[in-house]
Amino acid sequence: MAGTTALPLQQLIASLDNSCLPKILQVCSGVYFQGSIYEISGSEVCFSTGDLIKVISIELLSVCCEDISNNEKFELPISHTGLFKVVPEDMPYSTIEEMMSLRPVGLESCLPFTFTSRSKITIGNFTLGAGRALTVLSIEQHEGEEDQLRCHIQGQQEASAEVSIPFSLQGEFRECESEERFTLREIMSSPCLCSRRFRFINTTKCDRPLVLSPIYQVHAIMNLRKNVLKFPSSLEVDVVDVTDVCKDASFVTPLSLTEVHSQPDESFPVVVEVLEGPETRSLFKGSWLPELSKSSHLIFHKTGTSAMILLSSMKSRKAQQYFLVSQQYGGRFRRRPREFNSVYELYVASIQAPGLKVSVTKNCEEDEEEGLPGLSVGEQLEVIRCETMVLPCGGSKRETQSVEALLCQRLQEPDDGDDDDEEEEVKQEDERDKVPLPLYMQGHFVEVLGDNKKYKLRDLGKEFTLPLDVKVVSRDTELETDPLVGFACLRIEGAMLEPTIQVSFPHRPDHCFEIPTQWLSMSVYFTKDPLPWPCGQPPKCRVDRVTEVTDTFFYEFRKQGNSNAAPPPRPPKRNLSTSTSTKKSSKSSKKSSKAEKSKHGQGKGIPTKELANLTLNSKRRPPAPPPPGIFDEQPPPVVPRKQSVEMTTGKALPNTYVERQEPKTKVNQERECHVAADVDSDHDYETVDDSFVTMMKTAQENVMYY
Repeated sequence: MAGTTALPLQQLIASLDNSCLPKILQVCSGVYFQGSIYEISGSEVCFSTGDLIKVISIELLSVCCEDISNNEKFELPISHTGLFKVVPEDMPYSTIEEMMSLRPVGLESCLPFTFTSRSKITIGNFTLGAGRALTVLSIEQHEGEEDQLRCHIQGQQEASAEVSIPFSLQGEFRECESEERFTLREIMSSPCLCSRRFRFINTTKCDRPLVLSPIYQVHAIMNLRKNVLKFPSSLEVDVVDVTDVCKDASFVTPLSLTEVHSQPDESFPVVVEVLEGPETRSLFKGSWLPELSKSSHLIFHKTGTSAMILLSSMKSRKAQQYFLVSQQYGGRFRRRPREFNSVYELYVASIQAPGLKVSVTKNCEEDEEEGLPGLSVGEQLEVIRCETMVLPCGGSKRETQSVEALLCQRLQEPDDGDDDDEEEEVKQEDERDKVPLPLYMQGHFVEVLGDNKKYKLRDLGKEFTLPLDVKVVSRDTELETDPLVGFACLRIEGAMLEPTIQVSFPHRPDHCFEIPTQWLSMSVYFTKDPLPWPCGQPPKCRVDRVTEVTDTFFYEFRKQGNSNAAPPPRPPKRNLSTSTSTKKSSKSSKKSSKAEKSKHGQGKGIPTKELANLTLNSKRRPPAPPPPGIFDEQPPPVVPRKQSVEMTTGKALPNTYVERQEPKTKVNQERECHVAADVDSDHDYETVDDSFVTMMKTAQENVMYY
């Protein structure tokens, strides 16, 4: 900025202390620190030119030691236990005051120290020769008088004296190398000592002069940064102190919905601005979702915890829908019978609701080997308990295996007929035939309900176990449109207790909806904008109690609830020996069938008995000739044809497989009328019989030469 000098960050931070904070600094040259995140206290630092940094505290972290002879640098922690001694300055001091101003202030360990004067010192009647060593004991300060040094002079033969030297005394004074020792923390606590050069007492480390510079861990906040930023002051950044110019600068702190929910109640209601909207593939389908875009404003009325119910529609031609409904929903429900497609589903439902009664909706054939009982449509069963049943292993009565089964009672039995004894029927009704159903059995059942009451949503969760099939019979009158009305059946999948925020838009502050904070990811910040209603007169809010959600929401909810659910049981394994024998028997049957085929193959061309018996009249035709090559090499005899007046010699036989359109002559009409008559009647047309015999002969020849 104009008229302001930019300084390296390390130099400016070293000139500060916690008493003068906070300070607002502006970055003049940006830097991106690409080191490991652990090297900068777990924070990744990225500064850009023009960024504002509000320094709220500094903490001494370490000390940078620079060897002035070769410019090598290394760091030492502030807790380093090594001691250092001051390296005397090469340049002499011109006054006592100048020399004393470079000494540490407020440290008793800094005294005494020794210096010499290149010229004689005359103080009143007392004169000191050049090169005499003077040891400073203390500084004497008197009101209205000049400050003086009380020094000790060591004379000959152990004689000594004390003398007071005024600060204004001029000359050429040089500091002597003393045996004073300082720790890093003592050196860093004095601005005067920080400007001096030091040397390790332990010369094995480094015998050359060192310049010590403090490295602070800076705690600061920046705009749109959620947490307090921590970075070392050694970053190569040039900054300017703009505290006086930017006193009113606001630093926005983004908050997630979970962090908003943890804010005190006094923070609400408040107008917030969306910094980052929800993901494109959100878990919700509410009408309010598209309006939660970046830079849009919302009103957060209050936070709380809401009891919610997850409903799903039944699978049909339409896509399955899911709804998140508040327990404050005002509509009424009536129970609907549930459908089960396996005995295992019955077992799971019976655990949650003992005494479950169902009706069979599809016949099931009995299979003793698999342990499947016979069930008829309309039979009613009451689930008793789950127990173990014994089945023969692969049909063998000696070897058995145990399977889990659901023991049920038949509540009504099919009518066995009028011939049964009345006493046996009464006995069967009293005993109520018990039916074990293996858990792996497939079946079709429907729940038998005993009531037709109307329930509120919160009452269903108290009186019945979930899941539960229901139907809305009366809508919620407080909702403009109730999306639950019109479904033939809805299933209550489960209940949840969710932290929520009651939200509305500024243009409709009274139309509110609830956002579950754990199911929606977005960031906002609290603004200072006024609320869109008169002070102290909040509107009466109407809250949407039904929110449509996606199938992803449903699957995530099921993952949380059924993480440890066991899979359905498998059917029992068959005995290997039995299966092997079955395979052998099937193989032997195949071999026998092949043998029979080969046996008949020797007589290829011989038509079957049924084919030989096919005649149009009662007379049996002669048997078919044997295949060629068996008895002789002569061609088979040909059956003599019956001479027909209507047939013309030399013409091909008519195609009997294609329907011919014959003219409706008088002869043809008589032929059609009498074709089904007795073959011995006076109307035996030789043409029909001869053509059929010719067709049969052709079929025989085709079979013989196949």
